[in-house]
Amino acid sequence: MREPTEFLADLEARLQSLREAGLFKQERVLCTPQGPLVHTADGRELINLCANNYLGLSAHPQVIEAAHAALRSHGYGLSSVRFICGTQDLHKRLEQRLARFLGTDDAILYAAAFDANGGLFEPLLGEEDVVISDELNHASIIDGIRLCKARRMRYRHDDMADLERQLQQAQAEGARFSMVFTDGVFSMDGTVARLDEMRTLCDRHGAWLAIDECHATGFMGATGRGTHQHHGLLVDGRSRVDIITGTLGKALGGASGGFTAGPQPVIDLLRQRSRPYLFSNTLAPPIVGASIAVLDLLESSTTLRDALHANTRHFRQAIRAAGFEIKPGDHPIVPIMVYDAVIAQRLSARLLELGVYAVGFFYPVVPQGQARIRVQLSAAHDPAMLDRAVAAFAQAGHELGLLK
Repeated sequence: MREPTEFLADLEARLQSLREAGLFKQERVLCTPQGPLVHTADGRELINLCANNYLGLSAHPQVIEAAHAALRSHGYGLSSVRFICGTQDLHKRLEQRLARFLGTDDAILYAAAFDANGGLFEPLLGEEDVVISDELNHASIIDGIRLCKARRMRYRHDDMADLERQLQQAQAEGARFSMVFTDGVFSMDGTVARLDEMRTLCDRHGAWLAIDECHATGFMGATGRGTHQHHGLLVDGRSRVDIITGTLGKALGGASGGFTAGPQPVIDLLRQRSRPYLFSNTLAPPIVGASIAVLDLLESSTTLRDALHANTRHFRQAIRAAGFEIKPGDHPIVPIMVYDAVIAQRLSARLLELGVYAVGFFYPVVPQGQARIRVQLSAAHDPAMLDRAVAAFAQAGHELGLLK
């Protein structure tokens, strides 16, 4: 048997390989609330272009006050899981509000969105069933599917012809139930799933359609209900997507927590059998109270959503005019393609020196040779901030030979 010190030496060698390949991730420490401008530990102010703070609500005064109010009235934490003594009236109110907002029968809260996907498939699907997943789905979806006994099939990303072939194969091989699962919006590309076409295919082949809405809830669609509203699948207040998973940790306040929304029997069974729900502490009351306040804001006005989409249009046009290649689309995720991981790291570092916080993404987060800077816009940015950021990108791009 090898000595424990050999194990640590092996880990150090793996870490060194990551450093040499330019794949080692550095964490930068912020000393301010999340916002369009942030300060680092050395006191520098940066334009923040890498937060999931799409609606600018992470430090919104009404959201913070609602968190304080819930802290005072319902405490800091429950020290329990939901089915023992961890369910408060606030939790039930938020679940009902989410279900109404999304157009489903009910919703169930989780400590994290990763847990919502991790705890979805195993209780619902068995050995006789099939789950058909987009090949670029989020890691939490992949891991959740691995935990269930259903047969796993994958279709080529955003390829409706291949999806139909997989559905036909599942039928031909005698699947009891089939579930198609996709990100509503893909986090690395900003690609919006073609849910209207997927709904048609699922109806044709008797399959359920389920989506992860982490990068959509709150701002996609005319009133921010999500990708299903964006594609006309929210009809008379009812969702035509069967199951929706999502997060409270991005547009909806940016703290933590996830949810699954869907038909009543689905939610009821998840309460009985979903392991992350049964064995994780209750979502903290301040987060729950703040999330209710977020829904109040979103249901009263589309102002924040509208500002976000205006900023997105402004930045996409300006960064293209500067000469950068970006992934097409109209989502506030804007991938600026660099392709080489080391160059992406250098570009990110130089932008930091120029006052812009934007992070490079590379393998294994994206495929080999597809490194990029992923910019994410917020309703809290203003055009002047975005213009300064584009100018910094242009300067760094010329210095690194990315622009001619």
